[in-house]
Amino acid sequence: MINYSIKENQNGPTIGYVKAGVIEKDGLFFKDSEGTGELLPYEDWRLSPEERAKDLASRLSVEEIAGLMMYSAHQIVPAEAGGWFGATYNGGKAFEESGAAPSDLTDQQRKFLTEDHVRYVLAMMLKNGEIAANWNNEMQALCEEMPHAIPVNISTDPRHGAGSASAEFKTEAKDTSKWPLGLGLAATFSPELVKRFARVAANEYRALGITTELGPQIDLGTEPRWMRVPDTWGPCSKLATDYAKAYCEGLQTDPDAVSGDGKTKGGWGNKSVAAMVKHWPGGGPCESGRDAHYGFGKFAVYPGNNFEEHLRPFLEGAFKLDGGTKEASSVMPYYTVSYGVDPSGKNVGNSYSKYIIGDLLRDKYGYKGIVCTDWGITADPDLELDSFGSRCYGTEDLSEAERHLQIIENGVDQFGGNNNIAPILEAYRIGCERHGEEAMRKRFEESAQRLLVNSFRCGLFENPYLDANKSKEILGCDEYVEEGFKAQLQSIAMVKNNGALPIESGAASGSALAGAAKKKVYIPDRHIDEHKGFMRFMEKALDIPGAKPEDVEPFYEVTKDTAEADFAICFIESPISDGYTKETGYRPVTLQYREYTATASRAESIGQGDFREKENPNRSYLGKSNKAANESDLNAVIETKKKMGDKPVIVVIRMNNPCMVSEFEEYADAILVNFGVETKAALTVISGGYEPTAMLPVQIPKNMETVEKHCEDKPFDYEPYKDSLGNVYDFGFGLNWSGVIKDERYNKYVKG
Repeated sequence: MINYSIKENQNGPTIGYVKAGVIEKDGLFFKDSEGTGELLPYEDWRLSPEERAKDLASRLSVEEIAGLMMYSAHQIVPAEAGGWFGATYNGGKAFEESGAAPSDLTDQQRKFLTEDHVRYVLAMMLKNGEIAANWNNEMQALCEEMPHAIPVNISTDPRHGAGSASAEFKTEAKDTSKWPLGLGLAATFSPELVKRFARVAANEYRALGITTELGPQIDLGTEPRWMRVPDTWGPCSKLATDYAKAYCEGLQTDPDAVSGDGKTKGGWGNKSVAAMVKHWPGGGPCESGRDAHYGFGKFAVYPGNNFEEHLRPFLEGAFKLDGGTKEASSVMPYYTVSYGVDPSGKNVGNSYSKYIIGDLLRDKYGYKGIVCTDWGITADPDLELDSFGSRCYGTEDLSEAERHLQIIENGVDQFGGNNNIAPILEAYRIGCERHGEEAMRKRFEESAQRLLVNSFRCGLFENPYLDANKSKEILGCDEYVEEGFKAQLQSIAMVKNNGALPIESGAASGSALAGAAKKKVYIPDRHIDEHKGFMRFMEKALDIPGAKPEDVEPFYEVTKDTAEADFAICFIESPISDGYTKETGYRPVTLQYREYTATASRAESIGQGDFREKENPNRSYLGKSNKAANESDLNAVIETKKKMGDKPVIVVIRMNNPCMVSEFEEYADAILVNFGVETKAALTVISGGYEPTAMLPVQIPKNMETVEKHCEDKPFDYEPYKDSLGNVYDFGFGLNWSGVIKDERYNKYVKG
């Protein structure tokens, strides 16, 4: 465990240090990061972060700047055997055999911090808050001993989600409060709630040592089949724009920070977390719903000529903040080839596009912050389309170093997931030959300034160390947990209630039935067939309970006998499907449970052009079929209704994607739609402990034909489903106990 010392400035930041010296000047304390004993501009916290970053950047070697331009791979703390990303301790030993403490640094971490000069580290899984705080201190102490004492800037993907993830690398909400994310927050139609959540998240992030979030995800979710729709705030650009502004304000603004004029409160400070908004210029319009993590989903298409609307959450939201931080500090382009957008006719991945990054983001829209590529776009391509990786779209003929150079020339500063310094240094060498060393040095310093300024803004150069006991007090404290749970309740939309809800448990304190026997509930089990997972490995078939009995017992008595059950709850998930396999080729991403054959899809795909598809570049799947891996969810609802007869059947659906509720709606007496909540939240609504207030943040489609005919880049252009009670499941629809909700939120975002 690291023992660090503190020097308190009466009217300035706290100085935290281990071995670095402290300079006292004008009655104030400063960290002697350079070790000269003389106060240098970058050590002087009275100067602006921009001035300090410029001074330090000028002192760095090319190798040190290249280190700043890299990002670590995903880190798991501790790196136990059998994890996704292997690591060793104490000279090549597995964690379990090394005698290392859980917060000790791995051999690989020591190498990339000391030899490769990496300072942006991505934390994926942190065992608990105490270990995270001590791990942070270990890294910071090591870096303090290095030239310039540049601290580590730890980042994370969003980690407060209450529900399990369906795509992308996700982190569990260990030790943190649990909130709805993406569509769940969108269902509340409350920018105020989003801003509060972001502030809570920032406080908990800082307690973990995290100062950059790889989020929020502000893509417009206009394509309902896209696997990342659940992480978006839906297809409504007005709502997504308001949310982007609210979230970035809440995350970045330290409410206690005082501006340079000493008058204005609120701005960058030691409670700030930098936002990396994603994904420029919008990853939502992926053709036919296929995702660009994979070569078979690399094209974003614009059949509705609606490119500009996808920029709104950036230009009018994240880049136009009202508070002292002014704009989101970082932005991440998506993997996609924005097909047909570049007037020159070039179709390359967004980070490789001079038009998308240089002409639009940097020049036309004047963005000054960090641009960081999405993860893993510079390696040589895989020969198989169905692989996790192979994302150097349109630049397959270039060397890895040439790809790095092209990205740098476009105005990108950082390479997500790259922790090999060699191709960056080779890119610098090639750049010197092309542009001259003076020009390349200037370009590298430009990126270094951007990359350093966030660490200055967040106070890391003064005190990057954490008190693990204080971290434990902040993480998952009662106040934050209660707020997160209330937000979960606010995110659950009731779309059908045929007089079935609420169903009081008979056990709740204060209930009219308090003390009475609990009602009995039947909950069918679930089965998910074998299917391809996010990493493109086969996921084994699963048999899982619809809900864990221990989660249900506080509300109702669980029974396996439908004859004795008072009612049933079917916990299901939207259809799980996949748009490509090597064996089948392209096939429809289906939003229905039963087998679907595409009869209304395009005969000719819009996006074409891949070195692996020269013989047949057409990605059409017209006439081909697919079915959901969880078709049994539909079977469970139908069979449960048959067994229950006239007794109520409640469907609780985790809606990762808008799907065909038409297949089960007639069998349900009530339907609750959630986008990732704890079971307790759904049961609180069912039992009457909370009256639903959420509204649908998406349209629920009538059928697959209307989805096939819509334009991937346009919102609200397919026909929504009308249920057996006459309600239309359109954007903004939701019920409370009294009927259809039409309040000021509806008037602002739906009617307005």
